[in-house]
Amino acid sequence: MKYKAKLKFKQKYSPHYTEKKPFFSEKEIIFRSAGKAMVFKISSKMQLILLTMFCLIASWSFYAYYMYNKSGRIILNKDQELVETRDAYVDLMGDFVAIQKNIDEVLTSMSNDKSKEIDKYKRQAMVVEDKIKQITAEKSWADDKAITDKANINEVILQRDLAAAERDALREQLKELEKAVQNIKQAELDVFAKVESIASKEIGKIKSAFTKVNGALRQQGLYFNPLANSKKREAKGGTFVPDSALELQDEVIIDKISSIYKAVDDLEYYREVAKYVPIGKPVWSYWVSSKFGTREDPFNKKAARHKGIDLASRQGNKIKTMAKGKVIRVNYSNKGYGNLVEIDHGNGFKTKYAHMSKIYVKEGDVLDINDAVGEVGSTGRSTGPHLHYEVLYQGRPVNPMPFMQAKIS
Repeated sequence: MKYKAKLKFKQKYSPHYTEKKPFFSEKEIIFRSAGKAMVFKISSKMQLILLTMFCLIASWSFYAYYMYNKSGRIILNKDQELVETRDAYVDLMGDFVAIQKNIDEVLTSMSNDKSKEIDKYKRQAMVVEDKIKQITAEKSWADDKAITDKANINEVILQRDLAAAERDALREQLKELEKAVQNIKQAELDVFAKVESIASKEIGKIKSAFTKVNGALRQQGLYFNPLANSKKREAKGGTFVPDSALELQDEVIIDKISSIYKAVDDLEYYREVAKYVPIGKPVWSYWVSSKFGTREDPFNKKAARHKGIDLASRQGNKIKTMAKGKVIRVNYSNKGYGNLVEIDHGNGFKTKYAHMSKIYVKEGDVLDINDAVGEVGSTGRSTGPHLHYEVLYQGRPVNPMPFMQAKIS
């Protein structure tokens, strides 16, 4: 019974559970000072706000640090681009100056319809050249030291923007300069093409005249080769090689200049040869009264061989030589020629002028093209005023008519 009594008064076991509080539960901060205590309570909402602010500040700090380093790399890249752009600008300026020197040498050969266009290109080139001088004279170029001396990111970004703006401005000026240089190159090529075309046409005219002359010579089994019988002295030629001082880099222009110099040299050569070939009409006004070759003699009506051509004309009309030469004979011929002049033109060509009423030259005279030899007359064996005109090549008479019909200009 005693045992049961003791059990009656024993306390019953009851487990104690601690309630789990949330992470952002209300917090208390206690400050003790001078025996007094102050309690500050921080609500869950305030804790969330403070944590959010801390995260934002940490994120901004990390972003600012990252952008600062990235800006430095951007500035270095921009500076490198700026240096390369300046170098390209200077190189292009050198090409421009070289081209400008070349075009001045051929501007005088342009026709009137192209001169206005060239003047426009020259004015444009002068404007670009002034811009080049202005830019290259600047001393306020941004450099690495000026950039790295900046103390904060705002100044660094500002310098970066200034460098980028300067680079963009240089690129725009480079585009303008490249366009002007291309225009000048094209104008230069147009000038070269014009000069080459003119030279080729002139050479073609002279070659055509020589072809007509050779038509008459072939009838006698002869041939005139202008390349082997030139009277030109100190002949010069060869492929054009530009002066190394010009330092040209454009192969197209170099090749074009070479072809032009060759064409001009050929033209001068053929023109010089043509000066000693009797091409043209010795009298301005005439009609053919007797052709070259077999004919009926005007006096005895028998078949005869006519060594020249009779050009009937008015008494006193001027007779002119159609090529340079030296007078080798002046006399009154007893063979029917009457007053006779013979001229040696070199290259195997000679001409005779007969039946003249007056003679203006004497033996040994050196004559130029279109110099007067005398006047039309009817001396010697003649039926009326006319010029008996003979052309001889290598001592053999040839038909003068193709020589009179050939044209050089």
